[in-house]
Amino acid sequence: MSQNVEKPDKVYYFGTCLMDTIFPDAGLAGIKLIQREGVQVIFPREQSCCGQPAYNSGFPKEAKRVALQQVRLFSEDYPIVVPSGSCAGMMKHHYPLLFEGDGHLQRVQAFSQRIVELSEFLVRTLKVQLADIGQPIKVTWHSSCHALREMHIIEYSKSLICQLQNVELVELQNEHECCGFGGTFAVKQPKISGAMVVDKVADIRQTGAERLVAGDCGCLMNISGAMDYQKVPIQSQHLAEFIWERTHVK
Repeated sequence: MSQNVEKPDKVYYFGTCLMDTIFPDAGLAGIKLIQREGVQVIFPREQSCCGQPAYNSGFPKEAKRVALQQVRLFSEDYPIVVPSGSCAGMMKHHYPLLFEGDGHLQRVQAFSQRIVELSEFLVRTLKVQLADIGQPIKVTWHSSCHALREMHIIEYSKSLICQLQNVELVELQNEHECCGFGGTFAVKQPKISGAMVVDKVADIRQTGAERLVAGDCGCLMNISGAMDYQKVPIQSQHLAEFIWERTHVK
């Protein structure tokens, strides 16, 4: 892992579209994990999508309008914590590419440099120490493509799980394979996407895990939907919600 960074007094929180609409408890869990470490969390209510759907669909002008809205809202010089490798990758790596040769480039670059994915922030910056109060459980972990190949933050996510003394982490045999979601890919190529998630579910089942944990809600939505369709009795959960559940005294 890379070197630690200084703990801030305040951070921004970018909640992501899917957390806002489908997995709100996961979004709130991420906020509570940060607040528990004594850091104030600022959540601009006018935040929206990161712009990735438009960007991936070939609409750069529309994606730039969405991006500039986020740049305007997250204006102070605080870290911007994102509980998604996919959205974090868009905002950190693709925003500057979108604005190459544009008068907004310098401002956008300064914004992108403040993006940090949640698990990396918890480990590198907050140096969290987790006390597991849950019952023994066997889980497996799914790495999203952007978290794995673009943000390179999987080591942080797994290190958090491994801090939980009553949790046994069983690795997937084909962890590096995509689940088939890919945002608009699942819509444009449904047969290929469907075949990919069937393979992913089979890999999850062979681990014997009781729960699937992941750091991206798009993957969770895709995989949990497939498992429900196949009547596979394995619960799926975002990493933030899983950690909060295991370490929070009700």
